[in-house]
Amino acid sequence: MGIISPARVTKMMPPIYWILSAVLFLWPCFIPYMLITPAEAKRSDFAKESVQADISTRSVGITSSFTGTEIIVFGAVENARRTKDNRNPYDVVVVVEGVGNPLVLRKKSNVAGLWFNTEAIYFSSIPSYYAISTNRPLNKITEPHILDQHGIGFVHISMVFSNRPEEQRITKKNRQTYKVAIVRLKRKQGLYVENRFGTVFVGPSLFRTSINLPANVPVGPLTARVHLFRNGILLDTFVSKVQLTREGIGRYIYNFASSYPFFYGIFTVFIAAGAGWGASTYFSRHRS
Repeated sequence: MGIISPARVTKMMPPIYWILSAVLFLWPCFIPYMLITPAEAKRSDFAKESVQADISTRSVGITSSFTGTEIIVFGAVENARRTKDNRNPYDVVVVVEGVGNPLVLRKKSNVAGLWFNTEAIYFSSIPSYYAISTNRPLNKITEPHILDQHGIGFVHISMVFSNRPEEQRITKKNRQTYKVAIVRLKRKQGLYVENRFGTVFVGPSLFRTSINLPANVPVGPLTARVHLFRNGILLDTFVSKVQLTREGIGRYIYNFASSYPFFYGIFTVFIAAGAGWGASTYFSRHRS
């Protein structure tokens, strides 16, 4: 039997041999990639950004001496990314909104030199309180149709007209005029508040803002919504609740008046009559 030369042995080897040899030789190079766990892959740059937030207090007590308070909304952007120039690409809009209440908007007109209520527009629901805080003007954050869809900003607040035929015939232009009038009145009362540049980023992903609750804030639940935007796109919304409750003697008086309005009316009449009689007696004695 003759001796087979190495060149001939190499020529006789099938292609699969070379593939297996290459894999055995190069497999250590793939070890770092094989050790990546699913959790690490989830935390990669492709993970979806979201917002997590909280409120400094979930319950506010309203007493007869209540003069207003402040709540702090704070949070963080999870899986935050940075731009190539290390700029923060996110916008955060915080909206705190009260429950919807019915309202009647009356229009005064000058009739023969006297002012009379000549028109009344009925709303079945408008927010009893509305506060908004942003890190920059809304028109630079996203498009108007997105703001309108989520009720973000005074122009886009959800106000529901009543089902009366008079309200249903109101044109879109006039509806907006009435909404602007309500916002103007509510802002004058301190119940609609806007704080541009009130939302501040602390570090690359942390943020905070403060919301002022005036002394005349209506009792009831408040809904806090934290909207996260990037390049005009709404990425995520975090929702939380704040409860405003009456406390002290005011709470008992309110509950009594709500449960027994007839007896409460009689009680107030006796109180007023007694106060008047007492004052009259006091001054008559001192005059004599």
